[in-house]
Amino acid sequence: MSEKKKESVLAGFKAFLMRGNVVDLAVAVVIGAAFTNIVNSVVKGIISPVIGAVGTQSLDGYKTCIKAPCGVGANGQPTGVEILWGSVLNATLTFVITAAVVYFLMVLPMSKYLARQEARRKAREGVQELVEITELEVLKEIRDELVAQRGGAAPTGPRGGF
Repeated sequence: MSEKKKESVLAGFKAFLMRGNVVDLAVAVVIGAAFTNIVNSVVKGIISPVIGAVGTQSLDGYKTCIKAPCGVGANGQPTGVEILWGSVLNATLTFVITAAVVYFLMVLPMSKYLARQEARRKAREGVQELVEITELEVLKEIRDELVAQRGGAAPTGPRGGF
């Protein structure tokens, strides 16, 4: 491979990595992985035992046998066919809790913050427009006063005769 082609490939790769959305995605993945451990601990340590108070201590223990006999044979191999719906319920709860925490602790506050920032920006623009309009009115009054002092006719047209 030629030296020039290697440089262009590396330059393209560097440009790809330096795009803002790639860096943001990488940060999100790392934070998400760390956050997942927290949510899993909450689900396994608090929510699963509370739900499991009706039956077993862990949701992973809930299962249904669809082909008997279900269990573990003498050789240590599972027998029958079981549906482990408790594991699915546990994963679903983990997902819902993760989504709720992300929404209520990250997305919602950020949306409110960005809305406040946008409102402040619009308010500043509104004040700036008001100042520009006021300055324009003052300049028109000055022009009209100068024309009146010279004894000339009132300005006509959009430019006021100037």
